[in-house]
Amino acid sequence: MSLLDDLLMELGAVCAGLADKRKGQGGRYTMADIGLSAFSLFFMQSPSFLAHQRALEEGHGRSNCQTLLGMAAIPSDNHIRQMLDGNAPSAFDGLFFKTLAAVEATDGLSAFRRLDGRLLIALDGTEHFCSRRIGCPQCSTRKRSDGGTEFFHAFVGATVVAPGHAQVLPLPAEFIVPQDGAEKQDCERTAAKRWLARHGAALARFRPVFLGDDLYACQPVATAIQAAGGNFILTCKPASHPTLSEYLTGVDLEEHRRTILQRGKRTTCVYRWLNAVPLRGTADALAVNWFSVEILNGAGKRTYVNSFVTDLPVSADTVAELSECGRARWKIENETFNVLKNGGYNLEHNFGHGKSTLANLLVTLNLLAFAFHTAANLCALAWRTAMAARGARSRFFEHLRTITAYIVFPDWDTLLNAIANPKSVRPP
Repeated sequence: MSLLDDLLMELGAVCAGLADKRKGQGGRYTMADIGLSAFSLFFMQSPSFLAHQRALEEGHGRSNCQTLLGMAAIPSDNHIRQMLDGNAPSAFDGLFFKTLAAVEATDGLSAFRRLDGRLLIALDGTEHFCSRRIGCPQCSTRKRSDGGTEFFHAFVGATVVAPGHAQVLPLPAEFIVPQDGAEKQDCERTAAKRWLARHGAALARFRPVFLGDDLYACQPVATAIQAAGGNFILTCKPASHPTLSEYLTGVDLEEHRRTILQRGKRTTCVYRWLNAVPLRGTADALAVNWFSVEILNGAGKRTYVNSFVTDLPVSADTVAELSECGRARWKIENETFNVLKNGGYNLEHNFGHGKSTLANLLVTLNLLAFAFHTAANLCALAWRTAMAARGARSRFFEHLRTITAYIVFPDWDTLLNAIANPKSVRPP
């Protein structure tokens, strides 16, 4: 299982470089032990920090932490929180790109590529914490109708997606936090522009096409995408783009129809487009290509309609694939955020808020665990075999947590083989 071993070794090295609050005093636990212990909580999909730490300390947990995760000792949950708080979540950003590179090296990205070999990256924002009692300097705030103040944490997520592909691969998050010297509260659009400025260069070789909802279909974000070396396909609602809508009124649009017969059901897709229209009503407006898709069932009833803007060429030869790619934006909501919140990662659970950066750092480790799981599923046969043997994803992680509490495994391959073939396991 060299893929996981390599990624975990890289993670341990990053954790070892985190700021140590003991200032050279030493101690029983290293920063690598502390960071890896926190990561293991999300990697094993444990619902409780305290319960997870106690499980590690029971039976053979300590030995498996050494052989599988590279930990020398197991800190307490409170000690982990205290030591990690104040470290920058961005310290782990490089690991997401190393995960992406590892997937690429094993040809795991080929199935994601669309539009002549490009990689689709969906951007969207989500919240992961909200409280009226607990807050920190990294929190955003909002007033409620009853006069109360709500504290919350949010971030802009980025995920590699592809239409028709069951997997998604998360990239680093950009947290929506108060910015030094800023008069206004930070927002999703501003965070997205920071994300593009920070990570665009690292992704340029993949010829990325960025996907986003209507919030992103504005000139500042579109030009930031282009400045980062990417292209875009962004959802474009007529109500929020009056200038563009005026250009479409009374114009004979180009049209292309495609009828699909699948499982005895007939579906007709109607595509319309207009090239070189202004995104906004200013002299310096960016010229974009607008297109729409309307889906009709066998009875001629509309079942779906949406419109997009892009800086890629739109024609009868390209509009169908552009539409499929634009619609893949929903995967960051359903197959990333929904999985993180309801699929075992417990994103919205408060594992520790801290006084500074802890809440966002733990979210970063959670996202990284999701990325490692996806990479293993894409590139490691032993992982896929064990997952398939257990059926539901939740059952796989139940077996993973249970079996490591009682049996010491020398490596990941032996552990995964035991999950796939329980009869192969010999009692210690």
